[in-house]
Parts: sequence; structure tokens; C-alpha cells
Amino acid sequence: MNLTNEEQKQYNRHLILDKIGETGQLKLKQAKVLVIGAGGLGCPVLQYLTAAGVGTIGIIDDDIIDQSNLQRQILYTIDDIGLSKAETAAKRLSRLNPFVNFKVYKEKLTNKNAISLFEKYDVIVDGSDNFSTRYLTNDAAVITKKPLVYGAIFKFEGQVSVFNYQGSATYRCLYPTPPKPDESPNCSEIGVLGVLPGIIGSLQANETIKIICEIGEVLANKLLMYDTLTMRQMILKFQKSTNIAVTALEKDYDFFCGIKAVKNEITFEELQKNLPKYNLLDVRENWEREQHHINGQHIPLGQLQNRFKELNIEKPLVVYCKSGIRSKKAITFLEEEFDEVIFINLKNGVK
Repeated sequence: MNLTNEEQKQYNRHLILDKIGETGQLKLKQAKVLVIGAGGLGCPVLQYLTAAGVGTIGIIDDDIIDQSNLQRQILYTIDDIGLSKAETAAKRLSRLNPFVNFKVYKEKLTNKNAISLFEKYDVIVDGSDNFSTRYLTNDAAVITKKPLVYGAIFKFEGQVSVFNYQGSATYRCLYPTPPKPDESPNCSEIGVLGVLPGIIGSLQANETIKIICEIGEVLANKLLMYDTLTMRQMILKFQKSTNIAVTALEKDYDFFCGIKAVKNEITFEELQKNLPKYNLLDVRENWEREQHHINGQHIPLGQLQNRFKELNIEKPLVVYCKSGIRSKKAITFLEEEFDEVIFINLKNGVK
């Protein structure tokens, strides 16, 4: 495999760079990278890997673009609201670099598709925003023996590491057990500084390029922590645990992370047909409620523990949020407080 004349023009600054040069650029061209999530972290990861000339980039994301995403997901514009993130990202990135082959998966990563997907790629980059997907991604990477580039953000702080690289420690070595559902709010609940995922995602792209080109010191067995408010960063070292062995995927990662499977679910279409039979509860944040809602009571998830006695429970209660995840958390809590009330999750939310 050689670089065409146009590719040589495209990657000139890499070709004249020691430690990359033509050899490194050809490694990038031959590489296949799967990016999980085309959101806050995924956007900068995808942009820089595309610009760098990674030959094949897979994008898996089942979400659509929301106006609240635009503060940090810089691949998209206001004209893209309501469109598929994965599909829109691929179209825009192909204009940045026509020499990259994009594979789009408009679906959710699950224990049914993870192994078969990971086997097709050389490096996995985790841009997810929930613990269920992080543990699933880790386990699938271990089973398929793929290096995993990890990134996470929280308000003003971020983390970066590389797991399962040449036998190094994994995500489970660093975090053996997941936090409780009420201890892990996401960006929709607590917010995030817009530039933070840009910084952390760029660092993830950097680690990915180092792995492919076999240069520098990869962040294996190390966790980089970054604070945007103080501009402090530190690297913590950790070791591979000899007590942890991943040989198969969990049957239910939501359950593993403390999110109990809901007994009852209903689709939006089914709800519309039988609306008089139910009461509704919206557990999204105030700004989400102002943008769009389908009526019912409104108690944000973070306030539910103190306000659950306000609920109208004369009828079965359909709980909804954007994607169906926060509503599951709400139902897990509510079922412990009410014995004889029927709680129903709005499947996939109102996104």
C-alpha cells in the first residue's frame, strides 16, 4: 500500500514529522478504529482521527442531534437538529478527508453486537457517557483483545487512559465495581463545560495515533486527570488486577450497574393510543421541559427523592425522559417507595 499524490499533499505535515513520516502515515491508512458515541467526546476524536488519515473509522451511535448538544458537539450545526449523529458526522467528516472510509452504525452498542463489531477493528475508542456502556466496552475489548482508549468527563474535570494495551490493566482494574445509579449523574442532569470534551477527546485521539504509529509512551496502567478550572493535571499509576478475569459478557449491563430491569415498558405510539389510562411523570431537567414535553407532572430525577410524595398515583404512572435511562433510574427508586403502584417506562424516551 502506498500514498497517492493527493494523500501526500493532505498529510504533508505528518510526512515531514520525525517518528511518523511515510511509515507512520501508512500505518494510519491501514488502521481501523471504532469510535463509540458521536457526542461530546466522539466529535473531537472523530475530527482528529479523520484529519490524521486513519483509513477506516467506524461510528456507532443511535442518538439524534439535539439543540442542547451544540454547546459542545462541534461537528453539528443548528440545521442538523433531529438528524442521526452517526450519519451526520460521517457526511461532514468525509468533506474534511475524502480518503477515509466511514462505517456508520445507527444502533446502540449491546452485548449482542459488541463482539462482532470489535473484531472488525484494531483500536476501540470509548466516547460513551454511561457506566453500562463503559463496562460493556471494556469487557468486549478484553474478549476480542483490542486496545481501548478511554475518556470520561464530569462538569469541569476529565480523565483519559488506555486499557488492555499489550496485556495492560483494564477498566475493571481501575473501577472494579460501578457506582450506584444515583451517584452517577450525566451531562443532562448536572451540565458540562463545553470545551472539556474537546480537550479530553483530543487527548483520546492522541493516544489512538500513538498506538497505531507505535510511538511515544501510551497511557497504559496510567490515568490522566485534568481540571479545566485550575489547569492542573496529574497522572495516577495503577496495576493490573490478577483477581479479575473477563471471559464472557454480562447478560444485562444495566442490571450490573444497579439499574434494575423495569417490569413494564410502553412505546410512544402505544402511549398515544391509550393516553387516558395513564398518568405521566417527566424526570428531565427544567430546560428540557421548556423545549418540549408530553404533559404530565414534572419532577427532575435529582429532586425525586425529596418530592416523590407529590406524585399522582391514582392510575399507572408512565415515567419518561429523553432516552429511557433516567426514567429507569426513577422507577428503580419509586418501586422501593410504593408497593402497589404500577410504574411503566417510556421505551427510548421522547428523543
